Amino acid sequence: MQVQIILISGAVASGKSTLSKGLSDRFGVRVLKTKEIIQHRFPRAASERRELQRLGDELDKKTHGLWIRDEVTRFINERGLEESIVAVDAVRKPEQVDGVRRAYGPRVFHIHLTAPDSELATRYAHRKGSVERELASYDAVRTGSKTEKRINQLEGIADVVIATDRCDSSDVLVRAASHVGLFGRQQDQLVDVVVGGQFGSEGKGHICSFLAPEYDALVRVGGPNAGHKVFQDPEPYTHRQLPSGTLFSNAKLLIGPGAVIDVDTLMKETADCDVDASRLSIDPQAMVITKQDKASEAKLVEAIGSTGQGVGAAAARRITDRVKAKHTLARDNARLAPFCRPIANELEEAFAKKRRVLVEGTQGSGLSIYHGIYPYVTSRDTTVAGCLAEAGISPTRVRKVVMVCRSYVIRVKSPAESTSGPLKGELSWQDISERSGIPIEELQTVEMGSVSQKQRRVGEFDWVQLRRAALLNAPTDIALTFADYIDRTNSEARRFEQLTPPTIRFTEEIEHVAAAPVSLISTRFHWKSIIDRRAW
Repeated sequence: MQVQIILISGAVASGKSTLSKGLSDRFGVRVLKTKEIIQHRFPRAASERRELQRLGDELDKKTHGLWIRDEVTRFINERGLEESIVAVDAVRKPEQVDGVRRAYGPRVFHIHLTAPDSELATRYAHRKGSVERELASYDAVRTGSKTEKRINQLEGIADVVIATDRCDSSDVLVRAASHVGLFGRQQDQLVDVVVGGQFGSEGKGHICSFLAPEYDALVRVGGPNAGHKVFQDPEPYTHRQLPSGTLFSNAKLLIGPGAVIDVDTLMKETADCDVDASRLSIDPQAMVITKQDKASEAKLVEAIGSTGQGVGAAAARRITDRVKAKHTLARDNARLAPFCRPIANELEEAFAKKRRVLVEGTQGSGLSIYHGIYPYVTSRDTTVAGCLAEAGISPTRVRKVVMVCRSYVIRVKSPAESTSGPLKGELSWQDISERSGIPIEELQTVEMGSVSQKQRRVGEFDWVQLRRAALLNAPTDIALTFADYIDRTNSEARRFEQLTPPTIRFTEEIEHVAAAPVSLISTRFHWKSIIDRRAW
């Protein structure tokens, strides 16, 4: 990328400085202010607007308007901005524009701002002051300077003209950025999504931690009722709020507006993982769980095996409490304030710079509040469509959908005299031990809910469920986990052909039913435990 230059012109009070500040704050554009150049060159004389106008005209006369070009070049070279975007606030004459264009050619984009004189006069009268002393009225500004009187001549040579009187400053910024291409010119497919194909606990955390180094931004949706365990030596770490790739990459971390947050849990994770506000962004509209939310779910813990983390109650309150003046959103929480910023802006910047994004879904498709077996479901839509909606990402941005399925389906343990939902072909852990060769004590230790800490139920692989999940998610790839539960010897496999023949046949059958390749196979919970068969 070569340096790109944005020239901004317009009458006094047309919104030039506001636009340049917006470009800087939102997109990191470096701003060169011609007013400051004059003040630096003439520190004693440049103390009021009339004097600034006169000195600017004097520089134009001496250099034929080329002083702007020279200052732009110096600004770029001294700061090493050869691959950056520089905005000039502001140009005032055609020869200034022509000088920069001759030097930088098609890399220059000229934006001219306009508004009726009556609107400009009103704005000028309400200015809160600036570095230099202002004139008594807007009429004095225009009539006292030939350059200012002719400023709208630049409208005819600008690449785009934006009328600022019928929109606010945020509208002007969006329009200008769109013309310049700061939002990107195409809807590139830069997003990959990982979702669960069963009832959760499929091993999504392990898969996401493996994929994470390939991405520039990691997005987490859902809430703290889902624990995603990643391998760490000597002890695994369980993420309940942060993306599972947090410890495995330097990617930006994003928590979407549809997420539900337990502030204590999130703050503990940020401390554990040494994550600061420069890396983590939380959308201001994410919902925050209260103590009352957790208390209200006590009955669900006993009735359907809910984790009782208050996620569903918070989600319900988001709907039912809309008439109240105070909402418990991330933007309302002082502890989250350093992290709060619109995720849409972060994603827009990533897409414009063609950066890759990984969205990490939580729970499994079989627990979707819409598509699972009601009432034994969670409080959200756990399919790829639901995850994208929570993150605020269009489906047209998606490149790959990785659906994670484990070799044996699990559900949380049923509370006494109740059920956590149907589980077809239910087995015991003794059955799995005998089939796989893994000691039952090891299985029972591993198969505890990451959040509930209850012993999990286990059942045969459900082919109907696989087909249904494939219909809901349209996966481009399947990640098969817990291959060692088919046969313990699979834990030593590093290549597909090293898996046992029954495992290979099982994998091929999954590909037929799901109509997607099994591209990732987890053979055990370890650093080197994933067979990568991807072609991407």
